[in-house]
Amino acid sequence: MDRTGSGRVRRVDAQANRGRILDIAEEVFGRGGESASTEEVARLAGVGIATVFRHFPTKALLLQAVLVRRFDRLRERAEAMLGAEHPGTAFFDFFRDVVADAATKIAISEALLDAGGDSDGEATRAAAGLRRAVGALLQRAQEAGAVRADVALPEVYALLVALSHAAAGKHTAAGAKALTVVFDGLKPQGAV
Repeated sequence: MDRTGSGRVRRVDAQANRGRILDIAEEVFGRGGESASTEEVARLAGVGIATVFRHFPTKALLLQAVLVRRFDRLRERAEAMLGAEHPGTAFFDFFRDVVADAATKIAISEALLDAGGDSDGEATRAAAGLRRAVGALLQRAQEAGAVRADVALPEVYALLVALSHAAAGKHTAAGAKALTVVFDGLKPQGAV
């Protein structure tokens, strides 16, 4: 059971409400960005607005919790892929999935900034954990000879972020071709 800040055991129904609120908020803010409302989250989650604010006293805290959960899920997935039989395939598949999922994450991130979210808070720490996991996937892919040894995490992450923003914006039609070009550039010379 989860404990509240005062050390009390959180009721099972309160935990279920919190999880449902986060699930719905991820969908609502991922679709509507900063224009989405906590009232819509409450309505779709089947709870009162007071219940939402009991769990998340501000819109920014709700958005931060949603974003942290997304980053944590991605990090956990990357860490699980570290043991893959084919590290290169794992790296490129993960990269592709992050880009494909970018529009929702970016909408939530922008909504968090618009709501006055803490730029050095939990979301920043969760993003750093994801970055480390991507670095570990990169290292394994390089050790397997599937990714060029002369690229480092900052360059790879810059490509990941740029392609994510392109995929989330007006350039979605070029997304698949751009991924192919980037992946070809990350592979060692002569690799197929």
